[in-house]
Amino acid sequence: MDPRWTTLLQEARAAHGASPELRDFCAFPDALRDQPGEPRPDPLATTLQDAPGDTSARWQGFRDAACAVGPIARWRDTYRHTAIGADLHRHFGCYELLGQDAPYGTEEMRGFLVYQRPGYHYPAHHHPAEEIYLVVTGEAEFHLDGHAPRRLGPGGTVFHPSGLAHALTTHDSPVLAWVLWRGEMDRRPVFSDPALQGEAQA
Repeated sequence: MDPRWTTLLQEARAAHGASPELRDFCAFPDALRDQPGEPRPDPLATTLQDAPGDTSARWQGFRDAACAVGPIARWRDTYRHTAIGADLHRHFGCYELLGQDAPYGTEEMRGFLVYQRPGYHYPAHHHPAEEIYLVVTGEAEFHLDGHAPRRLGPGGTVFHPSGLAHALTTHDSPVLAWVLWRGEMDRRPVFSDPALQGEAQA
């Protein structure tokens, strides 16, 4: 395993231990299997380097490790085949660290690094898996159906229940987040607006 992945795993584990919300959401898995795979390059791996540092320095190591892995990660083709897939893909990207298709395999949960460039709205979507976001660096506005929008910075968390529509808006800053899934994790997300068409690609 490339040592950059090892460092990122250590930072993810440390972030889990430092966040009561993540610890309440799920246990960090101890039994992990190595699942080496081919990288899937993405231009966002370069853009990710522009993610701002954490002024509190608490999450700086996590940010740096996520950026270091960017060039060797298997970036996901999120919504590539949908009507807005190409535009979304220029602004939003993610890669998996823990889970089914990740360098570290586990069935207990899934963990993704998510990056969104400034000034973009990721439309409302939903999925069966329960989800929690931890903002690592930057800032974003989180929208959850039936709730007022929340603007969160480093260390902020938001929980998305199963099947409830949610969206993500960045303004002047990009956002880098650590995202965990639990529960029914095999079903892909779908846009809440049928006009946007289709399910997300794996």
